Amino acid sequence: MLYNKVEICGVNTSQLPVLSEKRKHELLELIKDSNLEARDEMIKGNLRLVLSVIQRFAGRGENPDDLFQVGCIGLIKAIDNFNCDKDVRFSTYGVPMIIGEIRRYLRDNNSIRVSRSIRDTAYKAMQIKEEFQRKTNREPTVDEIASALDISKESVVMALEAIVEPVSLYEPVYSDGTDTIYVMDQIGDSNDEGNWLDEIAMKEAIRSLDKREKRILSLRFFKGRTQTEVAEEIGISQAQVSRLEKAALMKIKKEL
Repeated sequence: MLYNKVEICGVNTSQLPVLSEKRKHELLELIKDSNLEARDEMIKGNLRLVLSVIQRFAGRGENPDDLFQVGCIGLIKAIDNFNCDKDVRFSTYGVPMIIGEIRRYLRDNNSIRVSRSIRDTAYKAMQIKEEFQRKTNREPTVDEIASALDISKESVVMALEAIVEPVSLYEPVYSDGTDTIYVMDQIGDSNDEGNWLDEIAMKEAIRSLDKREKRILSLRFFKGRTQTEVAEEIGISQAQVSRLEKAALMKIKKEL
């Protein structure tokens, strides 16, 4: 259980009920007729779903009781807005609703203040991204998100980057099993006389790559494309992009 807690918000999680899919469907039909008892049973019967979702947000330093309460709000919204006529399991609809509610909470409680309009744009972009992934089983491109929102792709990128949580200087960025590189290791000193030598070495290392490897790194790290977007543009699979990208980075590391 999350953080080894059995009790969250006064709820003994070891005793939470589990509803069958048939019972969920029966309750949802009753809820359509404003049956409050059915709604209460549906909420209690899906608290385990909330617990499973907030597990994903462990390690952020957030109070599990707070996340559980926010997740319950998302659950209630999912129950109240679920369409019984759709051939969809409740959990398929409920999980994204719960995740969205928790992400909104984390976004609004971020220590770095971001304007309301930018946060709203980011939230809408994430909604479109999640919906697109459910329908197409792939991530949308920035252009596709921008088109759906009818705004520029620059605005989409700025909004999404604005809500990214700060990264610790001790966050590991690479490990080969023996040596770990942290974020702080990548922070240079502009007054370091050796910087220009490092820059020359980096250019030489990149020059040793073949044309396709250079293009992949350029798209990934200079234009901010996802591996899926790069795969579509080059005409290979995402797995191939991942393999070639890793190989290219290892070549550069070896040269350096």
